[in-house]
Amino acid sequence: MRYSVSQAARLAGVSVRTLRWYDQIGLLKPTEVTPAGYRFYGDGAMAVLQQILFYRELGVPLEQIGRILSAPDHDRAEALQKHRTLLLMKRQRLDDMLRLVDQTIGGNIMYDERPKPTQSDWEAVRNQYAQEAADRWGNTEAFLESREKHAAYTPDQETAIRAEMEEIFAAFGQCGDPEGAEAQALVRRWQDHITRYHYRCTDAILACLGQMYAGDPRFQQNLDQYGPGTAQKMSAAIAAYCKA
Repeated sequence: MRYSVSQAARLAGVSVRTLRWYDQIGLLKPTEVTPAGYRFYGDGAMAVLQQILFYRELGVPLEQIGRILSAPDHDRAEALQKHRTLLLMKRQRLDDMLRLVDQTIGGNIMYDERPKPTQSDWEAVRNQYAQEAADRWGNTEAFLESREKHAAYTPDQETAIRAEMEEIFAAFGQCGDPEGAEAQALVRRWQDHITRYHYRCTDAILACLGQMYAGDPRFQQNLDQYGPGTAQKMSAAIAAYCKA
């Protein structure tokens, strides 16, 4: 089947803006974009979206999700099955709560003695899946810290963090000499941004990120949207900053 961007967003329970952001960062591309600019998502893209939502449920940062999905050992069927398990547990808890409310409204409070998944049960399963993802694709201090921070952010906070990130990228796109004062100040700002909102970004981590920005086509494609050569400019500025 083919879904418009609004249909895909409604089915997945996300906003249209979220899908556009995933497209912008290269995490989820539409199956088709018409000459008029309309996005359409096929079954394959919708399956990828479900996997993204699963890992977001676990608190995995978007940057890490991209690496997981492209990893040779990533098992799509396993991810979807685990997501289904979490959703079923959520649905049963909600159904039980609704049933209790209906019984209370009707004045006939009845208690079902069958064991039901509790919030702690659901969190235990989610944490188990999150730990498996960390063990397989990123069991590092930075990965765990980022996952913990993002799990606590509200949608509005995520939006504000993303807006600040885009502002920094746009500034890099407009600056001149990568070794100049303006570019070097932007590198410090970017390092502070990562540390504040994601994980402690040491100079060593920052240097690795700089290499990825210019060496990974996905990062390069995303960053160059803020101006031709932005990825290379950021990479060169970070290299100069770390060397100094």
